[in-house]
Amino acid sequence: MIISSTEENYLKAIYKLAKIQPKGISTKSIGELLKIKSPTVSDMLKKLSDKKLIKYEKYKGVELTSKGESLALLVIRKHRLWETFLVEKLEFKWDEVHEMAEQLEHIRSKELVNRLDKFLGNPKFDPHGDPIPNNEGKIEIRYDDTLDQIKTNAEVIVVGVKDHTKEFLNYLDKSGIQLGSKLKVVERISYDGSIEIQNSSKKKLHLSAQVIKNIVVKNAN
Repeated sequence: MIISSTEENYLKAIYKLAKIQPKGISTKSIGELLKIKSPTVSDMLKKLSDKKLIKYEKYKGVELTSKGESLALLVIRKHRLWETFLVEKLEFKWDEVHEMAEQLEHIRSKELVNRLDKFLGNPKFDPHGDPIPNNEGKIEIRYDDTLDQIKTNAEVIVVGVKDHTKEFLNYLDKSGIQLGSKLKVVERISYDGSIEIQNSSKKKLHLSAQVIKNIVVKNAN
């Protein structure tokens, strides 16, 4: 079966939305994620349904079939491996690689992807801390917290980010926060949900509620 790059984008979007709302994914939410109007989304969903890649009933939402999920995970695997390659081997910054990986993820050759994986040492996570599916489509699940959930005086290590936008990643760079950074929560401000942290250089930083809910961390101990 030949799947177009546009169809792959839809499958990937549905997979991501399923992690937020497991049942009843609407055409509206798909359209908002892909920035496409609802009538166009409905037409594509009909095509994907005909190919047995999704289960779709009007007004009842969308669900990936097992075949559709496998294809979505393959696209995600390629995307995250390419991001890893671009950062680790070509020395791009983590805020520069998303759009390039969006293009590279549609390369068809599974052999190329598997060799890329081997060349990189079979990484489990990409430069943003997202898990990379293996060649069987299995993905490592982590149960780490976001920084807004951490108690005062706790020490944590940054292991990922939920916001991949250039603006957010640039903000973290300017704040000296990256994957592997060790942070200590010094104070929580109840008024606005912000916190004050201390980095490994003992420098204190004030982070907003919006920022800390997008930083994924694990216990430093």
